[in-house]
Amino acid sequence: MSTDRFSVSADEYLSKHYVLTYLEDAISQLLEHKEDNPKVNPAKFFHDYFTSVHHGNHTLFRQYDFIKSTPHNRASFIKAVWKCYRHIGRNGDLLSVKEYHSLLCLLCTDFPFDLVQKTARIILMDDAMDCLMSFSDFIYAFQLQFYFEAFLEDCNKIYDKLTQAPRSPRETVVVPSSSTSPRQQKKQQPPPPTLVEPPLEGVDSQLFLEALMQLSELTKNSHPKISSLKEILLNTNRVSFYGFLMALAKNDGVNAGIGMLPAKAAIMDDTDQDHTT
Repeated sequence: MSTDRFSVSADEYLSKHYVLTYLEDAISQLLEHKEDNPKVNPAKFFHDYFTSVHHGNHTLFRQYDFIKSTPHNRASFIKAVWKCYRHIGRNGDLLSVKEYHSLLCLLCTDFPFDLVQKTARIILMDDAMDCLMSFSDFIYAFQLQFYFEAFLEDCNKIYDKLTQAPRSPRETVVVPSSSTSPRQQKKQQPPPPTLVEPPLEGVDSQLFLEALMQLSELTKNSHPKISSLKEILLNTNRVSFYGFLMALAKNDGVNAGIGMLPAKAAIMDDTDQDHTT
């Protein structure tokens, strides 16, 4: 038996595991179901509800606010998308942003289009709405964007601040200039044209990593493990934001941390084995 529940206060435990979220939803679902079936057995209804939550079968055809409300809900929905649509990958079909959004809306009628757009930008690194994507590329990028959405928004803010910050000393550009007097300039050749070095692409990976490590310690939002962030950012001097997101989407540690999708080599398999850790 896990000792986790004994190491925190009751309120902290309820908050950490979103117990009140599920209790409130279970009661709401019971009252709604009771209108059509007055003889419903509350005990059996609650048993079936929490069994469904435990097995991750509780997010299909629910509203977006519910499926995004807890990490378990988000992970369960990701697995549902994979199980429902992996045949697309086996057939080798390439779909557009709008087509993937239509498929998601079959499982969640009010799923937001902008989240699918953000997923596409991780793969395409631009706003090309007409480009087609494979299912294997889409599902891992979707997993990252959907599961870590709040954390990625904070990462983007940090990235933008780093791009606006002055260059570090090792990146300082010295622009040559002439300090000679006008009389001296007449006797000398004119100075060469001043060349300004174009801005470097991306941000310093070490600075970005340090900021993300601080964010990970402070945030209450779901975030990738520090080891995965280090694995990506310590292997390069500079990184663009979408390059960083693509590396996260492909990272085996990030995928294993969420625990719902198989490794990319097995993404098209028919097995329905539980991938939770």
